[in-house]
Amino acid sequence: MTTTKDVTTPAGSSPPASPRIKPPKSNRRLRLGERTAPYLLILPALVAILVLLGWPTLQLIGISFRKLDLRELVSGEMVWIGFENFSEILSDPEFWEITVRTLVFTAAVVLTTLLLALFMALLMRHLNPVVRVILQVALILAWATPVLATTTVFQWIFDQQYGILNKTLAKLGFDGFIGYSWFSTGPSTLTVIGLLVVWQAVPFVAFTLYAGLLGVPKEQYEAAGIDGANAWQAFWAVSWPAIRPILTMVTFLSVLWDFKLFAQVWAIRQGGPDGASTTLPVYMYLKGLAGNHFGLAATAALLMMLVLVLLTARYVQLLVRTKEADLS
Repeated sequence: MTTTKDVTTPAGSSPPASPRIKPPKSNRRLRLGERTAPYLLILPALVAILVLLGWPTLQLIGISFRKLDLRELVSGEMVWIGFENFSEILSDPEFWEITVRTLVFTAAVVLTTLLLALFMALLMRHLNPVVRVILQVALILAWATPVLATTTVFQWIFDQQYGILNKTLAKLGFDGFIGYSWFSTGPSTLTVIGLLVVWQAVPFVAFTLYAGLLGVPKEQYEAAGIDGANAWQAFWAVSWPAIRPILTMVTFLSVLWDFKLFAQVWAIRQGGPDGASTTLPVYMYLKGLAGNHFGLAATAALLMMLVLVLLTARYVQLLVRTKEADLS
């Protein structure tokens, strides 16, 4: 038989603290593994990004500080000239003219794409199933057509002598379009290129926004209708909060794609007439591959990359604000 012994504690004194129990080593190892597992999972992707993007970026930065013309490229000579390439590019009035033209062109194309895509998404939301499927197939075909094939079709449409657009306008009574050249000036050439880009960009943006609209329950629209909201008020109260984050994402992607557009501009008129439709990617190509001034081309590419980095930073800032608003 065992006996227990009562221990009295003097008044005013605290009882002795219980001994500290150390967690088992296996639990600490498990917690360490849980903390490091996410980083180990993304490590292959980070390595791939550093190899595929980081190393070319470092090479681009290095070339921008060198004189690398055809002679240096063939001989392998390393001629470091510091910031001379930057000084030459930034002091070139043509560079600033082309930069402004590229920014205006990008803004116009992106805005037109978003408005048409939003209209298409809302239209698909309210069409009957048969008409909606026909519209979706047409959008997919426009999106899936190769860039150069679509560019060739647009050149035929806007041809001065045999284009169907001029012939149609002439038959409608617009005699001023008989033999009208859509590629005689820079603004008209960029307009045709912009329509070509919008034609190919609208399907992706429209389907993305349509997917966001499908996520809105019908009960919310019914509740808005019961409250007396019209179609416009229901859009702002129900549809807009659902597609606003998606619209921010596709706006960012569209700006990135349209800002560095090259194939359509070069295939239409190679930046002509007289360089009036030249954009920054075409300018970089003309300086580099066509003009054999690879150092200047690398400098122009680096400046373009800085603009895209600023746009990316702005997009991340908008994402953080949206996340904080959702959590508050």
